[in-house]
Amino acid sequence: MRAIGNFIWFLCGGVLMGIGWWFAGILMYMTVIGIPWGKSCFVIGKFSFFPFGKEAISRKELTQNDDIGTGSAGTLGNVIWFILGGWWLAIGHLVAAVINFITIIGIPFSLQHLKLAGVSLAPVGKTIVSKEVAEAARKKNAEKIVDELHSK
Repeated sequence: MRAIGNFIWFLCGGVLMGIGWWFAGILMYMTVIGIPWGKSCFVIGKFSFFPFGKEAISRKELTQNDDIGTGSAGTLGNVIWFILGGWWLAIGHLVAAVINFITIIGIPFSLQHLKLAGVSLAPVGKTIVSKEVAEAARKKNAEKIVDELHSK
């Protein structure tokens, strides 16, 4: 079912938003200081081409370790990203979500656009994994928290 959803998604607009992400990535790479954001654009652009069965998850949640993108530098990076370009990619996904939602069969695609709009606002510190990997990481984190609570 994921393959069918991704195929229809790609043909009915996913390709346009993916190209939009990659275009933003190219612009970021051209500025040199925008390379970290450009890398995020290419990762999320690939996600935008085929989003069914995948999820954006914090790298800290996935690895249980902080890195430069998941700490205060990542927060600053997300604020700069939002000001420079994140808002227009989010608006593109929101417009596509509304258009898809109008048609009844487009509701699943609308939900994917809403998911991508959220990622558009703050992509720094996130990675794209399968839904199963994201669920396993969340379960492992929850078990760790429960163990810490029991040891107190």
